[in-house]
Amino acid sequence: MKGIVFTEFVDMVEAQFSADMVDDILDDAAPASGGAYTAVGTYDHAELVSLVVALSQRTGVAVPDLVRAFGLHMFGRFYAGYPAFFEGMTGAVQFLAGIEDVIHAEVLKLYPDAQLPRFECTLLPDGLAMVYRSPRHFDDLALGLIEGAVAHWGGGYTITRAPFEDGTRFVLTAA
Repeated sequence: MKGIVFTEFVDMVEAQFSADMVDDILDDAAPASGGAYTAVGTYDHAELVSLVVALSQRTGVAVPDLVRAFGLHMFGRFYAGYPAFFEGMTGAVQFLAGIEDVIHAEVLKLYPDAQLPRFECTLLPDGLAMVYRSPRHFDDLALGLIEGAVAHWGGGYTITRAPFEDGTRFVLTAA
């Protein structure tokens, strides 16, 4: 997993909790990398899981809720850091439907070794169906990112989620 995910997680923990909390969860999780993350590095996703579990144990917030909150945070950071990805986008459905062909294609240009999740998108008359597949099973992170996109463009969609074959199916339906 690319280091930008780790550096953003650490930034979120520091902003929402404290720098001391970052130190505490790094001590608790004792990641193999030592917790010295760089945005361009590559790290085992199990380290992120360990950090989230350590944060959950210290805060009492459930792991899925923390991962979902991180997805919301990441959407905001992507919007701030990569404005070109959002140029010409008129809404959440258009943006999310282009994740594979536009966003992930550009990410792979920047980080050719990135191991990205897969999204299979189908436009619906009143929204979008997205099937998420990843061996890392960060469905809650995907949900947070989707919620971030919907909120960014003013809401107007309900999001449902259900297991689907070897992944998760998210459906955005116009509210």
